[in-house]
Amino acid sequence: MRKKVIHTEKAPKAIGPYSQAIRTDSFIFTAGQIGLDPTTGELVAGAVEEQTRQALNNLRNVIEAAGSSMDNVVKTTVFLKDMADFPKMNSIYAEYFGENPPARSTVAVAGLPKGGLVEVEAVVIAM
Repeated sequence: MRKKVIHTEKAPKAIGPYSQAIRTDSFIFTAGQIGLDPTTGELVAGAVEEQTRQALNNLRNVIEAAGSSMDNVVKTTVFLKDMADFPKMNSIYAEYFGENPPARSTVAVAGLPKGGLVEVEAVVIAM
């Protein structure tokens, strides 16, 4: 099985010693994406809805750079700073994953990088 590091300027640069994603022959494993603007490296203005939208845009850009699409996402994990934000996050999430959404886990965490409110990672079928 081959391993390829994925990088795109359309998503924030890694803020640690990790890759935006790793592609193998069969799957793409993404790093978690938070609501960072890839141009400024800062969190987008607004609440969990805006950060969720930006995190999912970042995730989509990484997946597309790896040669796949959001339609091929089979599993996501969503990390929320506050589980009270679940309905708001879920509403935005539904815009990105339509009729046949991937399996998902959502967990509350004590904190996220740069003070983010939400982070999303994915496992994707490599095409």
